[in-house]
Amino acid sequence: MPSVMSFPTRIIHGRGAVRELPAELKRAGVRKVLLVTDKGILQAGLLRFVTPLLEQAGMPFTVFSEFDPNPTDADALKGIEAYRAGGTDAIVAVGGGASLDMGKAIRLLVHHDPPLLRYDDAKGGDQYITDRQPPFLAVPTTAGTGSEVGRSTVLMIDGTKVVIFSPHLLANAAILDPELTVGLPPFITAATGMDALTHNLEAYVAKGDHPLADAIALDGLRRIGQHLGRAVKNGKDIEAREQMLLGSAMGAIAFQKGLGACHSVAHALTPVAGTHHGLANSLMLPTVIQFNRPAAEERLATAAVALGADPRMNAKERAHACAQIVDDLRAQCGLPRKLSQAGVKREMIPRIVDKAMADACHQSNPRPCTQVDFERIIEEAF
Repeated sequence: MPSVMSFPTRIIHGRGAVRELPAELKRAGVRKVLLVTDKGILQAGLLRFVTPLLEQAGMPFTVFSEFDPNPTDADALKGIEAYRAGGTDAIVAVGGGASLDMGKAIRLLVHHDPPLLRYDDAKGGDQYITDRQPPFLAVPTTAGTGSEVGRSTVLMIDGTKVVIFSPHLLANAAILDPELTVGLPPFITAATGMDALTHNLEAYVAKGDHPLADAIALDGLRRIGQHLGRAVKNGKDIEAREQMLLGSAMGAIAFQKGLGACHSVAHALTPVAGTHHGLANSLMLPTVIQFNRPAAEERLATAAVALGADPRMNAKERAHACAQIVDDLRAQCGLPRKLSQAGVKREMIPRIVDKAMADACHQSNPRPCTQVDFERIIEEAF
């Protein structure tokens, strides 16, 4: 079966890139904007990078921020009401993955009827998503999800993380300005950075044939391996921040190929244990790497070199080193290394296993995952 490779999103990146926002809105023929951002961005005052630009350009806007850190379908329904009440014709999402996902969900509802569960990718919902979408621009303030260049939105629906996936959800433009990520707390920098690392690594070892995604994933791993520790140590290291934004975007571009078992468990940990998504990936990734070694030794060996392993080691040694490098990096970033250290209770494990099995991400894992496999992986990470 042939593979299809494409990436149409316009990406503006570099220091001060946010100043291009009015020109990008004009390019898209926008008259009035719904600015979607979370309460944390408002409290941190990060809209000061955006709203004066809109005001100076004479671009009217309204702000919507009434959604949970893990956005729900109910939040999206409130958002579409705000979009229509404000007479807006475009969406600009500013923030981390929650803001960007919320912006995409509201955008989908402009010309697509609820319920959003109808568009669940795991149930073939992508067939109902058309190209009838208003302009959408994404301005990330974290280097983690890469949602600004991704073709999916992730929502909590009836207590389960649901992925809505379609190329029609890709942003018209993504603006990557490292100045908006300066001063992020060390934990958020570390957890979102490990999320980006997981995207690149899981995409690279995922089943399927996608040379474009593979090449991008390896470059993303290299950037993150060299700069995540620096960004955590010094929040004002602008070069590290810039490279992390690029590495994060590369992860989301690459995972059009697929993800893996680590993400299936992470998608279960958030609703069951309230674990931050990036931290959930960080907690699981070394164990999943070890699980995947029999099926993906060459790929893990290559990924290890991108993360800094000695290329003179043989493939088996490098594949073995890959999990250790990731473990060392998360420890260097001050993140917990076991589920039990991160508030996960042993009695939660059966529910986590069930939700992980139901999650579609592990279908592209290089090694098939049974329920028993998930039990062993989670127990080992505990």
